[in-house]
Amino acid sequence: MTDTDYMQLALELARKGMGKTAPNPMVGAVITKQDKIIGLGYHKQYGAPHAERDAFASLSEPAEGATLYVTLEPCCHYGKTPPCTDAIIEHKIKRVVIATLDPNPLVSGKGIQILKEHGISVTTGVLEAEALELNHVFFHYITSGLPYVVMKYAMSADGKIATRTGASQWITSEEARNHVHTLRNQYTGIMVGIGTVKADDPLLTCRIPNGNHPVRIVCDTNCQIALDSNIIKTAKDIPTYIAYHTCPSEKRQALEQAGAILIQIPLEQKHIDLSCLLKELGSLGIDSILAEGGGILNESLLKTGLVNALKVYVAPKIIGGATSRTPVEGCGVDTLNQAYPFTHTSTQKLGTDILLEYIAQKR
Repeated sequence: MTDTDYMQLALELARKGMGKTAPNPMVGAVITKQDKIIGLGYHKQYGAPHAERDAFASLSEPAEGATLYVTLEPCCHYGKTPPCTDAIIEHKIKRVVIATLDPNPLVSGKGIQILKEHGISVTTGVLEAEALELNHVFFHYITSGLPYVVMKYAMSADGKIATRTGASQWITSEEARNHVHTLRNQYTGIMVGIGTVKADDPLLTCRIPNGNHPVRIVCDTNCQIALDSNIIKTAKDIPTYIAYHTCPSEKRQALEQAGAILIQIPLEQKHIDLSCLLKELGSLGIDSILAEGGGILNESLLKTGLVNALKVYVAPKIIGGATSRTPVEGCGVDTLNQAYPFTHTSTQKLGTDILLEYIAQKR
């Protein structure tokens, strides 16, 4: 097997941590000696040993003189766990192969420097593109301090998310709806506006067996959320943030007693300032958000330049109607050169529907 083969295995191991490691990255590690694998590991969840230490714990024989393949530059600082560079040196690893450097200022090349200073051969850039894609959320978050925002919606072939009467269940097939739960398992937070809560009374949970419920974030400028809504009734079980600007003290006290966490945010054009909210959420360790709100929230996110990716589920049906709901409301842009540009990255068939995926371009 080649360096590429072993790194591919390390990447496959890293993916096993999806939805469990945030705000840490997903990392996999493989230890080989004389063309034989003697250790495998990955970062299983936030606070657990890093991939390198997990691999060392699985050793079938001493690692002295072995090669370590790891998908991200080994850490060299104390966090939830001791530096991985220390473990690599202690196990007398001869060579370390790294897919990509860690942009975290606490690491960022320092891990490699320490290894080289101890006489360890270091190779970088093996399957780097794949490693960058795997942890695109982490790289965005660690460099910007902001959550990676994915705007998701389901619509008909003519671009409607609900009929003129507001009926929206269900536009897409069961296969597409089930796929949404894989996204909820993947991202740390899920965000909706108060309009969605009033219309649908959702739970916003992940229904995959052993899946992770995302942190719930409700944008509710004037604290209109009902105390008997599904979200508030389950706020003690699932972390729930209410982002508001004004709220009567009695209502605020009742929401907090129900388990909700209230975040007061300044106004921006009569709605809460989403830029300010995302900075606050980022400081709380929320590294990614699946925005499942309606057209009003979607417009606000786009206008503030906070959307990093789109996931659009399209059903093969026509709804029609000039007043039927669309994915992005408001006034829209005046000219086409003002449109929000995205790059198409993939298309996937889900039952009778298709999923279109895009990443945002800089305007």
